[in-house]
Amino acid sequence: MYLSRTRNTKAVAEIIQNKTGGRLVELELQTPYPENYQAIVQQVARENESGFLPPLKTVINNFDKYDIVFLGFPTWGMQLPPPMNSFLNIYAMRGKTVVPFNTNGGYGVGSTFETVKTLSPGANVLNGYSTRGGLERDGQLLTIADARRAEVEREVVAWLNTLKLQ
Repeated sequence: MYLSRTRNTKAVAEIIQNKTGGRLVELELQTPYPENYQAIVQQVARENESGFLPPLKTVINNFDKYDIVFLGFPTWGMQLPPPMNSFLNIYAMRGKTVVPFNTNGGYGVGSTFETVKTLSPGANVLNGYSTRGGLERDGQLLTIADARRAEVEREVVAWLNTLKLQ
């Protein structure tokens, strides 16, 4: 499961899926965010302040059959994006192994990994992976491509090896 605006988180999700198998699912909203960067920043700030959970278009049937759930997301305003909050409020992680991964504009994960733990009671939340993606406000969109993608792939493989997933 991944949320990706600039396709960097999607690139990491594809690498993970290629190395582990499983199902690749993009988190989509019923009403997509605006394309304009400043408009989305303002909307997400309002959603974070109010605790709004945007309705999801994505539906996962038979979610209970999955034992391991990789959750990929960018850092937005140093927080977990509201759509991922929606996902974690709809789908119970209890009894599952949750594996977070993150892309960010260079400021790190913020509170995202801690929020995943908080919103996943009864789950085994493993150590996450984080890497720098684009910096949309500066016009850097998909940066995990070509040589950078190969570098991220090496990092992801090393991280996956530390998790010892069965």
